Amino acid sequence: MTRRRIVVAGLLMGLACAAWSQRRGGFGRFSRQGDVPALAKSDAEKRILATLSQAQKDGELFANVSVSDGRLLRVLAEAAGAKDAVEIGTSTGLSGLWLSMALLATGGRLTTFEYDRGRASTARGNFKEAGVDHLVTVVEGDAHQTISRLKEPIDVLFIDADKEGYLDYLTRLLPLVRPGGLILAHNVDTAPDYVRAVTTNPELETVFAGDGGGLGITLKKH
Repeated sequence: MTRRRIVVAGLLMGLACAAWSQRRGGFGRFSRQGDVPALAKSDAEKRILATLSQAQKDGELFANVSVSDGRLLRVLAEAAGAKDAVEIGTSTGLSGLWLSMALLATGGRLTTFEYDRGRASTARGNFKEAGVDHLVTVVEGDAHQTISRLKEPIDVLFIDADKEGYLDYLTRLLPLVRPGGLILAHNVDTAPDYVRAVTTNPELETVFAGDGGGLGITLKKH
């Protein structure tokens, strides 16, 4: 087993234990990531965190991930060594900013799909403000149509869009996810067909974590 596979496997096991512990009452005072502030290692990270903070003050949390879920995305993407990340559901770019912190470290890129033109425009502004616009390609339009342009292997796929479409996104993009890659899906408690698909396929290993257990973390097995 490679070092990367050991790291990712360890993270998945740890997250499963953490989710179980939180349901049992948590780890005490610091049971949630939001209780401990994210710390910037570099000026680049500091700039991203400042943009995230300003977006939160501007009320851009609607249709975005929480801080704790965003930090979890960053940890998983960086641990997986993601070079090619794909996001379905850009919104105003907050989840993309968390992913970008990982991609700065791995030398990767993000392709993110957004249906709403206004949100896509706001996301581009946030990416530029954070200094990561060179890492991110925003694709506007109906992702059920536009994802057909994806041809390269995917290291990390993050789905956070129309819940009734999760299964379609999974079915069409799973062949592109590399063995050992991750499929992350937000608010899966409202996407039962998707949950059934990722928990009954022997080629996949799935755990649930994040705020309220609403983030599905699926490993595509080697």
